Amino acid sequence: MAYAQTSPFSLETESSEHPGRPGDASGEQQIAWLTAQSNAAAGESRRHLLVLRFALVNIIAAGLLGAAYHQGLVERAILADQTYLTVLIFIVFVAGLIVCAHRVMATSRDLEQLSSFDPLRQSHATLYLASLRGRAGDSRSLLASTLRMKLTHRIAVVRNVANSLVLLGLIGTVVGFIIALSGVDPEQAGDVSAITPMVSTLIQGMSTALYTTLVGAILNVWLMINYQLLASGTVKLITALVEFGESHGRT
Repeated sequence: MAYAQTSPFSLETESSEHPGRPGDASGEQQIAWLTAQSNAAAGESRRHLLVLRFALVNIIAAGLLGAAYHQGLVERAILADQTYLTVLIFIVFVAGLIVCAHRVMATSRDLEQLSSFDPLRQSHATLYLASLRGRAGDSRSLLASTLRMKLTHRIAVVRNVANSLVLLGLIGTVVGFIIALSGVDPEQAGDVSAITPMVSTLIQGMSTALYTTLVGAILNVWLMINYQLLASGTVKLITALVEFGESHGRT
């Protein structure tokens, strides 16, 4: 029986022609190759995950808002508010949601660039890695704290906008009570003909107070859910950048 013979030269030639195959390398190189492929696959699977969560939350919330509009609740809240503070609260909410969407996209892009790191492409990873070159331990810790503060400050505006919605709702509450009490005249409380306009003004003021508070609270919850998603993504980005810098930034 004849056996095929393969010379060492042919094996070396095949290995040089296919350097990326794990079977052509040593054990350590195979492990490194498999680890790199696993990390790339994991980064690919997590790509745009933050954006998908953001989209899912807002699609559900928009669906609930559409159901409320279909039931006439949105129109009732707007018409019951003489000061139109509910409209102002909604405009501020939309502005905060747009800012949050921009920050989510930026954070997702940074995570994607970190998972598929390219030293020739400018990103937070390349800038942070360049700043760590030749640094001592204390200096590296200071740079990590600076990075954490910078990225945290980037998303703080969303939390501030969400808090302002509650404040605007409380302002509407105070204004509504002022409107309600402005129509009450104790001297005319015994006049039957004056009671009807006083009660009407009282109801209008209370409607303004309650609806502005309700709208501000609901939109605050909506925006804060988005902020928590953004904050969790930012924490992952900070942790990944610090770990990446510690593993690649030493000279």
